Amino acid sequence: MTVEASHATGDVGALTVPVGDAIVIALEAAGVRHAFGVISLHNMPILDAIGRRGAIRFVTARGEAGAVSMADAAARVSGTLGVAVTSTGTGAGNAAGALVEAQTAGTPLLHLTGQIDSPYLDRQWGFIHEAADQPGMLRAVSKAFFRIARPEDAVSIIKAAILTATTAPTGPVSVEIPIDVQRASVRVEAPLRLVAPAPLQPSAAALDRLAVLVKAAKRPLLWLGGGAREAAVPALRLAEMGIGVVTSATGRGIVPEDHPSSLGTFAAAPAVIELYKSCDLMIVVGSHLRSNETVTYKAALPSRIVRVDVDARAEGRGYPGIDFILGDAALVLGGLAARLQDYRTAAEFRSAVMAARRLAEEDLRRRVGPYAALIDAVGAALPRDGIWVRDITLSNSIWGNRAPVIRSPRGAVHAVGGGIGIGLPHAIGAAIGSGRRVIAMAGDGGLALSFSEFGTLAETGADIALIVMNDGGYGVIRNIQDAEYGSRRMYTDLLNPKFETLCAAFGLPYRKVAAADQFVPVLRAAIETRGPTVIEVDMKAVGGFGATFAGPPVKTEKA
Repeated sequence: MTVEASHATGDVGALTVPVGDAIVIALEAAGVRHAFGVISLHNMPILDAIGRRGAIRFVTARGEAGAVSMADAAARVSGTLGVAVTSTGTGAGNAAGALVEAQTAGTPLLHLTGQIDSPYLDRQWGFIHEAADQPGMLRAVSKAFFRIARPEDAVSIIKAAILTATTAPTGPVSVEIPIDVQRASVRVEAPLRLVAPAPLQPSAAALDRLAVLVKAAKRPLLWLGGGAREAAVPALRLAEMGIGVVTSATGRGIVPEDHPSSLGTFAAAPAVIELYKSCDLMIVVGSHLRSNETVTYKAALPSRIVRVDVDARAEGRGYPGIDFILGDAALVLGGLAARLQDYRTAAEFRSAVMAARRLAEEDLRRRVGPYAALIDAVGAALPRDGIWVRDITLSNSIWGNRAPVIRSPRGAVHAVGGGIGIGLPHAIGAAIGSGRRVIAMAGDGGLALSFSEFGTLAETGADIALIVMNDGGYGVIRNIQDAEYGSRRMYTDLLNPKFETLCAAFGLPYRKVAAADQFVPVLRAAIETRGPTVIEVDMKAVGGFGATFAGPPVKTEKA
């Protein structure tokens, strides 16, 4: 297909282009530099425009789920809009699980999917590639859904979709474009102008109330979630005043975790829960206070809680509060810091925070046994601006969500929703979206869901050291079976490939660790070589952990 852009008669500063081109022009105007997806019959006009225009790098994933996960991670580490392009029907269905993860993480992501020709749409004729209710499916797994039914609506709808995805609370937005609409012509203003979302201003009265509460507090804490990532500067100012800081896993590094005021992500550690008992104020900023970080809402947080969020539905979520401030995290914490110019907590409290952190770290190292050497190796190898990516695996549940030290607010990515299998595509997206070094960890069970993306890893040459924790199956499930099902281990052992052979098939460098003293030299060698490297950890040879993890707490109801 030959495409020519021409100035529309009588409309100075406008171009007439196919809708596929118009969509790409809008992405460029939004600052998009990377997109991920799988080419198909029903998205070719969009991808053809990306290729011809050359301003956006398109990464060919091996599956739609992987593509959305890559876009998800790229957005998380860059703080910009992620973009994934899929086909219609089963192609869009393949993306649904990854969209659930992006929705759970609150990732600003634009999912562009094709659709069958408009004359046959919604008629249930069994047209090839048709899905019975694709809009219903996508609405269920997205912050919002749009359909571009007419070419003349394309630009305004794409603008609206981008604004919706990037307006807090952010989330994935799906846009469906029938293939005949993608090919049709439309006028586009040049240059295209997009509206940027405005941060939600907190009221001065609310900030005054908060300042009064903090000044009266002797032992105040900040709990920072993923919604506070843009508040790193004022959060650090508050930490410098001696206010204690604990974070969710998505809030890691907002305050550097080696700061003396930081409790890191040890929110549910016994020593930290004990500290809560003596604290007289907790300010929860941009966090759900998720079940796995509050011992299924049983952790006794300080009795006086103030919630800060851009989502009014957060008020009272999980824990009751004494106040709620609706507003942007950076503006709230910045306004608070400005009102606390001479505030400083007592030395005794600052020492108590450091002591709790020390006890939590000592307990973690006891629990991990020989894998303390792996924590040290990852910490030594991870650059200060590097990114730590983890799949859901036994090792991450025990230590990866709390160690090593993270020092930047976009320096860590994990599966917030708890689903396995997205560590590798997350790592690829994080490396491409940031241009920084990535160390990633996945279990053998989870990695099996994304073996096909080894091709994407090799093809892109992404700068990733992928650590595969191989225990021959689903380690967490085995432990649950031991604890709750009479040690009846069923369906948890996996036939894995020979990872060295698998890596050789894709031309990927491979290393193996079979003893704890090999962690540091092997990881150092992998980091010194730019590009992808796969490191298999033979967990049966290295040995078991110092403590057993059998999943998150289970709430049981008694009759």
